[in-house]
Amino acid sequence: MRRSRITAALLLLAAFATACGGPDTTAKKGNTGVNMQQGAERADAILQETLAAVRPELRWNHGPSADAGCTNTAGGSTGTGAAKRSVLILTIVSEQRRGALLGVIEREWTGRGYKVTSVNKSPDFPAMRASTPDGYSLSVEVAAEGQFFLDAATPCLTDSPVQDPTTPPNTPVRTAPYPQRPDVRDDFWSAAAPVPSDSPAP
Repeated sequence: MRRSRITAALLLLAAFATACGGPDTTAKKGNTGVNMQQGAERADAILQETLAAVRPELRWNHGPSADAGCTNTAGGSTGTGAAKRSVLILTIVSEQRRGALLGVIEREWTGRGYKVTSVNKSPDFPAMRASTPDGYSLSVEVAAEGQFFLDAATPCLTDSPVQDPTTPPNTPVRTAPYPQRPDVRDDFWSAAAPVPSDSPAP
């Protein structure tokens, strides 16, 4: 089990490093002077703002963080890097209420001036991606066990050490291998019926 968890973490970091590759163009678009730690804190803030927009409140824990260096077209170091933050929702969101939660998140993001870049309307694995004016990449995805994942990744920023998130989660840390299944019932989000059309948006 320990080996599988390490392998999963390495695969996550490798995939993230690939996403950060390519010409160091983002770092030249107004991010001079912002380092990776500051960027990670901004990514944390975006995730917390997103969670705060959802009512009733969702129960959540931090997912694995990652950071990697950005490379140029020749694969060389640019002196910049990017960081990724993740949140795992542990509230049970019923299949009938997934669309309502995705709608709340979309309204929060567009209300802040973020641009929705893609929407996957799969009934089983819906997802949405967005970007901020300052180059942060956001996503919300539903996995096989009904887990909602929120991610925020920075653009390429000045290289620096990156610390773990400091915001305390609002539910105890689970000891089961990641990703844990949602296990907190909520009268609204876990209800096995669509949101009535005459009900106010959550």
